[in-house]
Amino acid sequence: MGSDRKSEAGLRERKKLAKRERIRAAASELFARRGYSAATMRQIAQRAHVGLGTLFNYAEDKRDLVFLIFNEELNATTDVALAAPRTRDALLDQLMAVFRAHYQWLAAQPALARILLQELTFYSSGKQAATFHSIRKRLIDGIEELIRNAQEAKKISSRETPVVIARHIFFVYSASLRWWIAAPKPDPQQGIADLRRLLRLQFEGLRPSR
Repeated sequence: MGSDRKSEAGLRERKKLAKRERIRAAASELFARRGYSAATMRQIAQRAHVGLGTLFNYAEDKRDLVFLIFNEELNATTDVALAAPRTRDALLDQLMAVFRAHYQWLAAQPALARILLQELTFYSSGKQAATFHSIRKRLIDGIEELIRNAQEAKKISSRETPVVIARHIFFVYSASLRWWIAAPKPDPQQGIADLRRLLRLQFEGLRPSR
């Protein structure tokens, strides 16, 4: 009797995951083909072969759907990014290793990436919001750890806290990413080169050379 209940529960979970994947695929296709503004929740539900009410169980609105599409991949990309820095490298090289993973990921799907970067501003509520914010916090925490380690190793000199420095670096990265993705064919190598230049300016400052 117990095994039957487990089997039924497993079947329900598999059906739920399959439905979620159909919704993700349908939303990705319609956003890319018709554009974010033109695609409707009803069209996405029809494409995914689910009822409109079922779709709203997974996402409150189109913005929520964007993050349903991206959160899983963003989480995996963040895993790769945080594992990329090498301890012996300079801090700037470590940061570039982290950010490179995100540039390369977004460059593979620029149309959808533009929607993501557009819609994440003020994204604080929705069924997918908590997951997105936890992923973003993990990235910022990883940057903060690199800063703290560099300070302790005397690789950088700053009286500011790692929290504030990490936030500043993340802000520069976020703005640079938006500038880069707006290009017709965003080149990840060029994007990383531009970001490195901006962060080097932050590290070296604007003091006149002696």
